[in-house]
Amino acid sequence: MLAVFFSTFVWSIINPKEGFTCFLEIIPAIIGVLVLTFTFHKFRFTNITYFLILIHCIILFVGGHYTYAEVPLFDYIREIFHQSRNNYDKVGHFAQGLVPAMIIRELFIRKKVIRNPSFFNFIIVSICLAISAAYEWIEWGVSLATGDGGDAFLGTQGYVWDTQSDMLFATIGAITGLILFSKTQDKQLNQFKH
Repeated sequence: MLAVFFSTFVWSIINPKEGFTCFLEIIPAIIGVLVLTFTFHKFRFTNITYFLILIHCIILFVGGHYTYAEVPLFDYIREIFHQSRNNYDKVGHFAQGLVPAMIIRELFIRKKVIRNPSFFNFIIVSICLAISAAYEWIEWGVSLATGDGGDAFLGTQGYVWDTQSDMLFATIGAITGLILFSKTQDKQLNQFKH
């Protein structure tokens, strides 16, 4: 997984569309891999969680290389389906909900954060929505601070409801992750019960 991570990272920084935007888009992946590396011996996640983190990092690297508004495959999809914009950023925001949901879920189970399972999924989805909202604030702040340099990072492409739809996609991603991957994660969590 580290080989895939680093090869995709190197590809993303070779002649990116916009250097500053590339930096802004890939820095969460770099910080994430550093945190996971330094905490690996103290807290090792399940393979499914690491795999989903890797997929999210690849999404960030692709968005950083091309900018989220100009990923070629999604330009093609826009033309085929007569969409008004390149929607690759929605893939990123979907992953921004799905992957943290699985990280949080694993942390909650293994650290026994929540004893009453009645609100378990609700709290996980709520935290993912809070993360998404905080990221929207960061995008807004960077755009205000850097002007034209931050506009590609903000990536609204003239869509007035971009921020709200980004948070919706993160919420859908969190719910989808809990539905699709909880059982697999539970099976892999058994290795930590011994």
